[in-house]
Amino acid sequence: MVFADKPSVTVGSKAFTESYVLAEIISQVLEQANEVKVVRKFGLGGTGIPFEALKRGSIDLYPEYSGTITEAILKTHAASDLGEIRKELVPLNMTITDSLGFNNTYALAVSGKIAEEKNLRDISDLVKASDIRVGFSHEFLNRADGYPGLSAKYDIKLKNVKGLEHSLAYEAINRGEIDLTDAYSTDAKIQRFNLKILHDDKKFFPDYFAVILAKKDFPQRFPKSWAALKNLEGTISEREIQELNGFSDLDKIGFSQIASLFLNKKVSPKKEDAILGKVWVYTKQHLALVSISLFVSILFGLPLGVFAARFRRLGQFILVISGVIQTIPSLALLSFFIPLFGIGTIPSLVALFLYGLLPIVIGTYTAMISIDKGLLESSRALGLTAFQRLILIELPLCSPAIMAGIKTSAIITIGTATLAALIGAGGYGTPIVTGLALNDTSTILQGAVPAALMSLITYGLFGIFDRIIIPKGLR
Repeated sequence: MVFADKPSVTVGSKAFTESYVLAEIISQVLEQANEVKVVRKFGLGGTGIPFEALKRGSIDLYPEYSGTITEAILKTHAASDLGEIRKELVPLNMTITDSLGFNNTYALAVSGKIAEEKNLRDISDLVKASDIRVGFSHEFLNRADGYPGLSAKYDIKLKNVKGLEHSLAYEAINRGEIDLTDAYSTDAKIQRFNLKILHDDKKFFPDYFAVILAKKDFPQRFPKSWAALKNLEGTISEREIQELNGFSDLDKIGFSQIASLFLNKKVSPKKEDAILGKVWVYTKQHLALVSISLFVSILFGLPLGVFAARFRRLGQFILVISGVIQTIPSLALLSFFIPLFGIGTIPSLVALFLYGLLPIVIGTYTAMISIDKGLLESSRALGLTAFQRLILIELPLCSPAIMAGIKTSAIITIGTATLAALIGAGGYGTPIVTGLALNDTSTILQGAVPAALMSLITYGLFGIFDRIIIPKGLR
């Protein structure tokens, strides 16, 4: 008898330690239920990316927090308890579990030295210390339940505020580069770096109970899996999650091992992949992203450059549009395509293709308009058609500039493709994003070094291509 393959369920996570840990616990619970095949799409940036991915069905569930759902997703202060939040999520075709057992609320952490010097105990005390150096995460700086709302509630106007990656804030405060940062109450590094949590004396921060946010039909489609996930409710205390976070942040234990430890297994069900094996997987993913997007950029960029040179007025429009695309921050462009294409390879390829256009279009256009007009007139006198002139004279003469544009596009694409990991496309960005979340340099280097090597190899290969494609007299 032949059995059908198990249906796939995709588990997502945000790009910070606790979200990785919870997502891996969820994944292993689903695997133990043995009803579905689990696909992991971890490290999907801030709230907006995994939420849009869930909305589109690119992922099926991910760990979230009640306060974040209320403030950032539902954008309302009305839904306070989990039952009300669950009702509010119905129009979005989503549902949640009950609390997994702990409340990971926002908090403000200040160095112990500064707290003592300036006598800081409550958040209200910051009114008299508005000149301290502050490093807030980018999400906290822009959320209503973050700094904007906090500032209004406490009537605090901090003077020296800058945005930085959450995982880097603790190192910055430990080195004395900043004095205050936003924190999650379950962060393991709070005790490690002897930080003081300021008392929320006006009770600004809402509860952030950890839950599993899923598609509404998940319980009906996979009842056995949902029942297994429901068994997680109320099983993780604040002390336990802080300890699990510490295993990752402080002891550098892998997420799968941490999840296995929590689920009372002596060893991880899967051996951790060797570093070389992981790098090879990242290389294949990155190479696919770069080669496919570069090919399509050449396919469109070369004709667009020729067209822009032939029809100058329309050509200026093409150049302007290509330039505008290049100025859009790459992460913003990737995020823009999530509602259209979901997460993963397709939106990444589209974004990388658009980013690769400008150097090719500019190189082709500039070279085409620089060709000696007398040479073109002579070719016309010889009876060559426009197509023959393009193939036999113009493109060969333009080949050095065209190849330089393609080379530039390739190098840009290799670098930009590392951000594709934030929307689940894999590649060298995967260890970089994970390493940033853990503030683990060795993990970051697993992606950064191969990306640099790929750029060097690509540069060398283009030197060989130049000798083959560019006529001898033009090299």
